[in-house]
Amino acid sequence: MPANETAPPAKKKGRRARLIVLVLVLALFAGLGYGAYWGVDSVRASFPQTTGSLKVPGLTGAVDVKRDANGIPQLYADNDDDLFRAQGFVHAQDRFWEMDVRRHMTSGRLSEMFGSGQVETDAFLRTLGWRQVAQAEYENKLSPETKKYLQAYADGVNTYLKGKSGKDLSVEHAALKLSDDYQPEEWSPVDSVAWLKAMAWDLRGNMQDEIDRALMASKLSQAQIDELYPPYPFDRNKPIVEGGKVEGGKYAPQGSGSTGSGSGSNGNGSGSGAALGSQASTGNGTGPAAGTGLADNVTAQGATVGLRDQLTALAATLDKVPAILGPNGSGIGSNSWVVSGKYTTTGKPLLANDPHLSPQLPSVWYQMGLHCRTVSSQCQYDVAGYTFSGMPGVVIGHNADIAWGMTNLGADVTDLYLEQVKPEGYVYDGRVLPFATREEVIKVAGGDSKKITVRTTNNGPLVSDRSEELATVGTRAPVASSAPDRGDGYAVALRWTALDPGKSMDAVFKLDRAKNFDDFRKAAADFEVPSQNLIYADNKGLSGNIGYQAPGRIPIRNQGDGRMPAPGWDSKYAWKGGKDSNAGYIPQSEMPFDSNPSRGYIVTANQAVVESGTGAGKYPYLLTTDWGYGARSQRINDLIEAKIKDGGKISTDDMRTMQMDNSSEIAALLTPMLAKIQVSDPGVRAAQKLLDGWNYTQEPDSAAAAYFNAVWRNILKLSFGDKMPKELRIEGSCMNVLGNGTGPADDLAKTVRECGTRGPDSAQPDGGDRWFEVVRRLVKDEKSQWWSSPRTLTQPATTTRDELFARAMKDARWELTAKLGKDQSTWSWGRLHQLNLKNQTIGTEGPGFMQWLLNRGPWNLGGGEATVNATGWNASSGYGVTWVPSMRMVVNLNDLDKSRWINLTGASGHAYNSHYTDQTTLWAKGELLEWPFGKDAVEKATVDTLTLKPAGS
Repeated sequence: MPANETAPPAKKKGRRARLIVLVLVLALFAGLGYGAYWGVDSVRASFPQTTGSLKVPGLTGAVDVKRDANGIPQLYADNDDDLFRAQGFVHAQDRFWEMDVRRHMTSGRLSEMFGSGQVETDAFLRTLGWRQVAQAEYENKLSPETKKYLQAYADGVNTYLKGKSGKDLSVEHAALKLSDDYQPEEWSPVDSVAWLKAMAWDLRGNMQDEIDRALMASKLSQAQIDELYPPYPFDRNKPIVEGGKVEGGKYAPQGSGSTGSGSGSNGNGSGSGAALGSQASTGNGTGPAAGTGLADNVTAQGATVGLRDQLTALAATLDKVPAILGPNGSGIGSNSWVVSGKYTTTGKPLLANDPHLSPQLPSVWYQMGLHCRTVSSQCQYDVAGYTFSGMPGVVIGHNADIAWGMTNLGADVTDLYLEQVKPEGYVYDGRVLPFATREEVIKVAGGDSKKITVRTTNNGPLVSDRSEELATVGTRAPVASSAPDRGDGYAVALRWTALDPGKSMDAVFKLDRAKNFDDFRKAAADFEVPSQNLIYADNKGLSGNIGYQAPGRIPIRNQGDGRMPAPGWDSKYAWKGGKDSNAGYIPQSEMPFDSNPSRGYIVTANQAVVESGTGAGKYPYLLTTDWGYGARSQRINDLIEAKIKDGGKISTDDMRTMQMDNSSEIAALLTPMLAKIQVSDPGVRAAQKLLDGWNYTQEPDSAAAAYFNAVWRNILKLSFGDKMPKELRIEGSCMNVLGNGTGPADDLAKTVRECGTRGPDSAQPDGGDRWFEVVRRLVKDEKSQWWSSPRTLTQPATTTRDELFARAMKDARWELTAKLGKDQSTWSWGRLHQLNLKNQTIGTEGPGFMQWLLNRGPWNLGGGEATVNATGWNASSGYGVTWVPSMRMVVNLNDLDKSRWINLTGASGHAYNSHYTDQTTLWAKGELLEWPFGKDAVEKATVDTLTLKPAGS
């Protein structure tokens, strides 16, 4: 059993009563009902002072905070310590609620703010131990200079907090103060470092795919699973780095080279595989084929019984962990590209970036400039860009010499291990080793504390201990004869690079002050987690320089490829090297990079970095097998190539236009097929005519885009969704499934009502570009088993591609009739595809009235899944926007003052401040704001100046 000890039920007011109090307080503060004047005054009490002067203890000189018309601050100081102290102060002015929630999340203390409803999440995060790892990084890994900056930043936050509580901090804090006398504690440097753990968690790679593949084994054969995870199409979609090789312990790029035609190291091509498993209403199938792709010691049956239950519960737990950056899956990504000055109208490089993250209110990004009045050894920074509230420095942006952007590399940095557990420990190479344990006490607002015990193996913490269902890990899972005895059962451990202390915080400051590509690469070497694609541009020489670096702590496995859970009892499946050794990771000197490739541009959009393998031009290490499939990246490549063809040049506005490209690759593939299908129903035929002449762009006012995406969603549901095990289907989606023959003799003749259990962000099929590739490979086989769907009361069974497509077209027509009305002239993609911005925690989990107070929207959007304008949606759960370009920027290295930027929301985290969502409508239209950088340009844009002065001045 899990080593958990739960306190008695809370005797004080419960979570529901607590939320009711919060609602009443917020209603008062919003000026609704009684005391309207007092309510407005209370709301404004937390708004930051932006003019005049304030005394800030610890400053050695004055710091000017110059804000433009959008409230974006540019800070000017005379030394580094003052600069970062002021940054902490200003972040707290605008975003302390966000910062306070975030630090409670990263340390597993949300229950202290929001009560018993967060205990399960806190327990899971305590098990991962983000806070302990951050503490170890701060004490043992970070440079003295970085620790000095972190302390100065924390001092600035605490100066702002001193003497403030409740309404002086935010409306939300006021509600907590009155409902439970909540008082924020001081900020610490470790609070800032822990934020990088949350960032790494949301960008952790293929952990969800690893779970999903194992769960699929209960209904699908290995051949079928391989069809749903096809190899990367290197013959069609270019990797980031083409050519290149590792020689003498160093990576050597070789220009543009050849894209090659390799088929990757996984997947079985496009055949239909074995007959599908148990299907709704149409027969019982044959179950999974032998060998599910799990690590050697675990059989197919093990995956379908015990391990399936454990991974299902783990997936449910993951769904409940707050995703600060976004749902982990095909949508987490980003676009970035850089074009050499040889091909730009400015004569110097242009660099674009738009990270695709969860829509947050306020946005996860905070725009800011950090300027030394005179750059020197005492004051080293002159940088502007996107920061994280709660963390010093600039994460993405530019300084006076270089610019950089980031996209998620997607390296496989997590492995799940099935652990054989005994009362005295866990089995490893035939021996029983003791667990490393620690006790954690979770304090609960309005209730009694809960105590848990965290158990850790040499493969990592037992994440299965955090669920009663997971406590029965492996009790029924058959294993191969070579596996150890079951004992008390199996548990699930997580090995993850971010649980080892690192130096990523050092990398942020090194990037901010880098002067050239060598400095940039040295900074990247410290950016260990999360593993990101870093692109580069500078303004040196005739046309500037461009470059790329793949950093990250990426494991080398002794055996296995990380695609399925591995047997933790066998050292052959461990990562190479010790837990605190660099020997088990790809050397940074051998990580791929590129510099001034002959093609004149570099694109990173979560496609394959390089082609791994043993042949000529192949990379000798495995980064992952779960890349994005290159729909966005290749579209960007094509747009650039079309523009520079025959001597054309790219402008800043061209870069902005590319960021808003709404073209759908899957629509271009399927629409001609849909147009040829014979349709008898006049309503469906009328909808089909919407596709005539459509150019496959998903504009918000497009009826054709609305209908096509509805058809696509129904194709996915009929061909794949209904064949998935319930653990992957959207929660609440129910279907009749024939009995499995394990009960009475006539059980096969009975049907069982089976409902999906997966949360909306991770349900499958999600419709991302992996599914583009799956369907691309299958459409040539018109009689694939995937095109079969059962008869219903209103629809005949299908056995061919065109029959299923016709059925999907009919289902889509009547779905949109219900959602948008019978009159097709009123249909539009934007009415289906809406963005709603939700305030952290209260705006997500509070009652409807509270959400109305704090949330904003909707906005009708264009774009879609795997388009360059990546306003993602999960096809299993609906059309609503689930991830977005969280910001957009275009840096002009010829004239930095002509760079442009936009944020998803605004600078302020205060719900009724004018800068709460003042950038959102511009963002939705694809517009960009001016981005002043030089002193004169900043001065011209300034509308408010606040001077922070030393306490004794």
